[in-house]
Amino acid sequence: MEKPQNQDDNSSEQKNEESGLKKRNFRRICVFCGSSSGNRPSFSAATLELGKQLIDRKIDLIYGGGSVGLMGLISHTVFNGGCNVLGIIPRALLQNEISGETIGEVKTVLDMHERKSEMAKHADAFIALPEFDSKYKGGYGTMEELLEIIAWSQLGIHEKPVGLLNVDGYYNRLLALFDKGVEEGFIENSAKHIVVSAENAEELMRKMEEYKPLHEIVAPRTSWEVDQLSEPSSL
Repeated sequence: MEKPQNQDDNSSEQKNEESGLKKRNFRRICVFCGSSSGNRPSFSAATLELGKQLIDRKIDLIYGGGSVGLMGLISHTVFNGGCNVLGIIPRALLQNEISGETIGEVKTVLDMHERKSEMAKHADAFIALPEFDSKYKGGYGTMEELLEIIAWSQLGIHEKPVGLLNVDGYYNRLLALFDKGVEEGFIENSAKHIVVSAENAEELMRKMEEYKPLHEIVAPRTSWEVDQLSEPSSL
């Protein structure tokens, strides 16, 4: 007798329920990335694959608003795949990071602080791609955005997953630095698990869907003035 097509799915869901796991459903994910494509074709390939993963899951994109480099690549991919795209960009960067036609909706803000606040407000989760930006003397932007959103999780401002797409081991040394912080007593071991890392987009999305905070927060979310940082609507 042929087994019903959805039996495996039901079995998987039952196993998740029995183990206490509940998958997160994301409506919008913020992707931190740069206005350059980097020196390796694998960076662009991984960006395209991440875009396809978002499309397959019908997840909208929040990003830095640029139309060049990895920013342009993922925004075009997601937009052409039928999902919404919201780019958030400081007015001072319009000339450098937007070339030609804009993609989806672009929201102009006053400065970098407002950019990050708006990204956090609209996103249910965060993913950092590799960044290397020699054209505009950048390259630290993604790292700065990533570390701040990690710190916000540790502080208790949000409980949203933070993912690293660790293409070709790009973030290995950063992850090693986190381990060193634990070893030397500057980072709690549980806080190391704030960051979810994977070498490919499919595995990263799976890990983020299964993410459950393990770390002790510094202060309860209710004590922060962060009403603008909405939590995911459904987990």
